[in-house]
Amino acid sequence: MSQLRLLPSRLGAQASRLLAPHDIQMFSRRSRSSGPPAPFPSSKRGGSSSYMEEMYFAWLENPQSVHKSWDSFFRKASEEAACDPAQSRFPESRPSVSSRTKTSKLVEDHLAVQSLIRAYQIRGHHVAQLDPLGILDADLDSFVPSDLITTIDKLAFYDLREADLDKEFQLPTTTFIGGSEHTLSLREIIRRLESTYCQHIGLEFMFINDVEQCQWIRQKFETPGVMQFSSEEKRTLLARLVRSMRFEDFLARKWSSEKRFGLEGCEVMIPALKTIIDKSSEMGIENVILGMPHRGRLNVLANVIRKDLEQIFCQFDPKLEAADEGSGDVKYHLGMYHERINRVTNRNITLSLVANPSHLEAVDPVVQGKTKAEQFYRGDAQGKKVMSILVHGDAAFAGQGVVYETFHLSDLPSYTTNGTVHVVVNNQIGFTTDPRMARSSPYPTDVARVVNAPIFHVNADDPEAVIYVCSVAAEWRNTFNKDVVVDLVCYRRRGHNEMDEPMFTQPLMYKQIHRQVPVLKKYADKLIAEGTVTLQEFEEEIAKYDRICEEAYGRSKDKKILHIKHWLDSPWPGFFNVDGEPKSMTCPATGIPEDVLTHIGEVASSVPLKDFKIHTGLSRILRGRADMIKNRTVDWALAEYMAFGSLLKEGIHVRLSGQDVERGTFSHRHHVLHDQEVDRRTCVPMNHLWPDQAPYTVCNSSLSEYGVLGFELGYAMASPNALVLWEAQFGDFHNTAQCIIDQFISTGQAKWVRHNGIVLLLPHGMEGMGPEHSSARPERFLQMSNDDSDAYPVFTEDFEVSQLYDCNWIVVNCSTPANYFHVLRRQVLLPFRKPLIIFTPKSLLRHPEAKSSFDQMVSGKCPSVLGRWLMGGLVAHGPLLSGLFRPHLRPCLCNSSWLIPHWGRVGSLAWWPPDMVWLGSLGLRSRARAGRWVLPQLQSRAHLAVLGELRCGRPGGGLISTAGHGVSFSYSFSVLSLMNQIDTTGPGDPVLLPEAFSLLYPGVEGQIKHLKDQVLELRCDPGEDQGGADVGP
Repeated sequence: MSQLRLLPSRLGAQASRLLAPHDIQMFSRRSRSSGPPAPFPSSKRGGSSSYMEEMYFAWLENPQSVHKSWDSFFRKASEEAACDPAQSRFPESRPSVSSRTKTSKLVEDHLAVQSLIRAYQIRGHHVAQLDPLGILDADLDSFVPSDLITTIDKLAFYDLREADLDKEFQLPTTTFIGGSEHTLSLREIIRRLESTYCQHIGLEFMFINDVEQCQWIRQKFETPGVMQFSSEEKRTLLARLVRSMRFEDFLARKWSSEKRFGLEGCEVMIPALKTIIDKSSEMGIENVILGMPHRGRLNVLANVIRKDLEQIFCQFDPKLEAADEGSGDVKYHLGMYHERINRVTNRNITLSLVANPSHLEAVDPVVQGKTKAEQFYRGDAQGKKVMSILVHGDAAFAGQGVVYETFHLSDLPSYTTNGTVHVVVNNQIGFTTDPRMARSSPYPTDVARVVNAPIFHVNADDPEAVIYVCSVAAEWRNTFNKDVVVDLVCYRRRGHNEMDEPMFTQPLMYKQIHRQVPVLKKYADKLIAEGTVTLQEFEEEIAKYDRICEEAYGRSKDKKILHIKHWLDSPWPGFFNVDGEPKSMTCPATGIPEDVLTHIGEVASSVPLKDFKIHTGLSRILRGRADMIKNRTVDWALAEYMAFGSLLKEGIHVRLSGQDVERGTFSHRHHVLHDQEVDRRTCVPMNHLWPDQAPYTVCNSSLSEYGVLGFELGYAMASPNALVLWEAQFGDFHNTAQCIIDQFISTGQAKWVRHNGIVLLLPHGMEGMGPEHSSARPERFLQMSNDDSDAYPVFTEDFEVSQLYDCNWIVVNCSTPANYFHVLRRQVLLPFRKPLIIFTPKSLLRHPEAKSSFDQMVSGKCPSVLGRWLMGGLVAHGPLLSGLFRPHLRPCLCNSSWLIPHWGRVGSLAWWPPDMVWLGSLGLRSRARAGRWVLPQLQSRAHLAVLGELRCGRPGGGLISTAGHGVSFSYSFSVLSLMNQIDTTGPGDPVLLPEAFSLLYPGVEGQIKHLKDQVLELRCDPGEDQGGADVGP
């Protein structure tokens, strides 16, 4: 009761703010009145009596001077006082003690009712009837909040009595339950609140700190009669339910022993998604990008995206032969892209369902990245034309951390998609795990509260409630450009898949499920009972769709070849030929004119904006760049600047994203300049190169690898005419995004025939910075490369480009800035797209040997070193060096007395010939004849090449690096020791001396394949280094 005594003081300030505009005039009038006013009776229960006194005496002087709510209140108080036997009329001066008590009680009762309304708005969802099975509480707790009037005795919480139920109370402005009425009886107030907040819809929104947004939601759900549907709308909903359920029934009849991850138990998801799309189309959306897990995917493809049914059914044929490259994927992972007319709005709509792996929620950031890119290319900065919908499972939504990472991208300037509609298929079970064992939060959707996204829980067995909630969700997204969550509380009629037996682990739940009447029958019976449809019409609708499925099934039997390209989620019209193949197998020149290099360098070494004060240290860096331009040389950062700038001139959009990329982890890039005197004033010189250049985006990301890399991968899916790069803070940290690398980047083309030109920049180098800041784990990327050591293709004119086309990605370790420059430009100029993995340097960023001249960047194209040597009758002798090996060992090699007439620099690591000896900071690339790995781990932790069991460098161990610089750089002596055992002096093939070779393959000395039989993807810089040819990418 002590809480109730404080109500007047707590709400007085709020009432003061609401009535402030009216009170100003009132106070000015009272100040001019003559005579001291009589004091208003004080309240024992709070400190708001002085405010009520002001209102009361102002009302006494002029009832029109106060807000109409106060006028109504005081009139009722006056009438009640007049009816009191002890008092003939309401006092005009000093009220009596009896009147004071009545007035104070009336005020407190009104405030208590306001508190009651607020309690339902905040906590009504806890007692909502959300579970269609009626056996679980959606919030995992059977506790009923004490401030909700679930029984009559709870009125005492507000100091109200049963006799008050029929009293009229003034409704506050924070509720819409009255509709056009301003007062309601307490009984009616409670009834309407229960109808809004405690039935089949549970609303969580009062944590939102924007009053306008809260009021919008209140109005949408509290206004009486808002959930009224026309007969046509009900018939459309029934037809969509028929299609959703009969599709699953058809698959179950035809392929009863096949896994398909059906939607039974949540068939209402199909009309739900279609309602979101319909409402969004009505509000101007033209492109919707969807991401979802496997459950219900085939149904979505058939009834939302409108994929041809025969193409879905033929996926169940085990004899179907793939006509495309790659291995393909299971049918419930495939994506789709489709343009059609929305039948409700009669407008064009493009729907794209993004292909995904079994890794739940991994597709979330990919969808967001693709959505952001589509908005960018359309100039849709406010998200009025393109939007995303993400479908989740309850267990994954609560359990997968990438969900949290993706939510935290939702309002970042360079990552926001201006709102996403999240639909959670809440089966109330995760495979075999009960919700109480799967999450600690009350709801699976609580993660969305961190971004102030409203959460609408709804019983999935009430189709009309679902449709209304989805309509409001779509309207919310397109009104406020913020995320929203729809929680479809449903059940899973079968096990995790159709072959699974759920009774092992959830016997009571599945006994109830087996008794559960399907939602289609429930809703059909309801419409038949109310006369909206007849039984005959309902049966005809079922027969009509069954006939459609049977006809499509017949056509599917005629299909003998599977075209995976028909399942593309991101087609690039005009980029490939009609067969999906590159239009040519040639790559244009990667060099650019010197005047372009000079212009880019001048901009890179200046500040384009006037009156822009930069840091003195940065001024020194810019002067250094200017000096290099004068000397016609570039370092690593300037070569990157040249590559980006030249692509922007050619109309290629460049986007660089990652942690601290604007400055660069190693303070070498400085693509965003900051004014030292004006807060938040920045300058991106790259966007000041040419008037008609393509835009350049460089953005620091949140401290996330998994989410951000997935986002950039999705961004790169939208268009082939862009260079999209993600840079890890250190290469070591890419393993927190390993799921994206393994399931999307490495295998995306093989599974989904999806080309992608994403570039990964992974700083790598064991330079004494510790075990977590040394290695990008190149051995992992090399092991995932799809090159075949037993394949020796014939050298042709297009050999270099064809070799790149045949691999799943390109892995490079550049040694010079010129190499880096050419490989970045080549990434866009190739007639196809492959992921590019670049192991970028750290110490080389400022190493005096790591510079290139303009001559190495102006040349049109680097010829194939191997092809030139072989056709000229020459053979390369000696080791090939990559990465930081070349600058560190060059002094030793050039000044040694060892007979090493030729040494080279290699940039591209995949593909690599199976028996080629290679020394580098990454490891040995070698395979045995049978295709197995000679040395699976490749010993990158030794910081240099390993030749079988002949090791160079530090001893092996659990760590990949140490923290000591002295130990890290001791590898030079180990390398030279190994090179002592390599015979490079003869005119024939390079051969290991027997004592070294016998450690590799005892008894098979001399069986190294000739270089003429090997495939080596090497490119040559123009000119030569000391000691021999300079080999690079």
